[in-house]
Amino acid sequence: MCNARYLLLLCLLAGITGLSDAARAAHNESCLGCHGEKAIVNRGGSRLYLDPARFAGTSHAVIGCNSCHAKVAASHPADGIRPSRASCRDCHAPVQQEYGNSLHADKADCVDCHNPHAARNHATVSGRDINEQCAKCHEHGQIVGSHAKWLPQTSLHLDALPCITCHTGSQNYYITMYITIKGNDSPTGDFRLATHEELARIAPGRQFVALLDSNGDGKISLQELRKFNKGAADMRLWGMMMPEVMTHSFQILDNRWDCTFCHSSGPKAMQTSYLAIPEKDGRYNRLTVEKGAILDLLYGTPDFYMMGATRSHTLSVIGLMIIGGGLLMPIGHGTLRFLTRKNRKEH
Repeated sequence: MCNARYLLLLCLLAGITGLSDAARAAHNESCLGCHGEKAIVNRGGSRLYLDPARFAGTSHAVIGCNSCHAKVAASHPADGIRPSRASCRDCHAPVQQEYGNSLHADKADCVDCHNPHAARNHATVSGRDINEQCAKCHEHGQIVGSHAKWLPQTSLHLDALPCITCHTGSQNYYITMYITIKGNDSPTGDFRLATHEELARIAPGRQFVALLDSNGDGKISLQELRKFNKGAADMRLWGMMMPEVMTHSFQILDNRWDCTFCHSSGPKAMQTSYLAIPEKDGRYNRLTVEKGAILDLLYGTPDFYMMGATRSHTLSVIGLMIIGGGLLMPIGHGTLRFLTRKNRKEH
């Protein structure tokens, strides 16, 4: 499945449209000359407006507007003819076949969930962005109510998992950490996902990346996580368990009812983690986190705890010392009595 998608993308990028990168960029710029201006909303509705900066960060911007809208007359829009639109199946036939066998197949079409002008790889969006797509049909209160029948601390679980983690067939998972900030408009001081603009105000430019990646090597170490957590009073890291491969095989899987699917000791999924940095165009850029650092409760991510998986080296040492001390007393006492048994018999 993945190879098929990769080949399709390569074909598109290689030039199904017959355009070079420069030509595609020029064509996009020509279209955005009108569709990138908010004034077009007054002429034809909000659906015609595209934010140029955000569209530039989408998957479809790479292949060019005329890959999907091949027939646009030179006199457009004066001719009044609506440009042609490609079918999703033209490029995503394997995905549609997979989706056609899922529980959603007869309930929603591609565009019911996906805006083709905002299409992004799932690794470049947040888990909450993904859940917002599901919330178009599945009202949050109803989801909480149905899951609360069997899932303890339901709201907490649903906030730490995108729906696709449990309801698609991906086999491999990782933890993505997002920067959250304290909401100024909330009297309770609740934390929410930080935007690029908010972080840029805290540290101008892209200097906010250095708040975590202090040595600039593009990787986040346990030491850097510890430094950030000690110094950032109004910022926290929020973790979500994400599928490594996005599938469209929406289904109800029996093993997701088993707590050990997530809460098992030292699972491989929890050892791999990333820090997601919000970019100006709406995407998230990922920085690799030191393997296993995410599971260090005291020094790594004190606000991220996964029972059965999260560990603290310091607490482990203290625990071993307590166990060792507890064993030392009876063993030492028994050994001493054994060594002094003759002397005690004489007296």
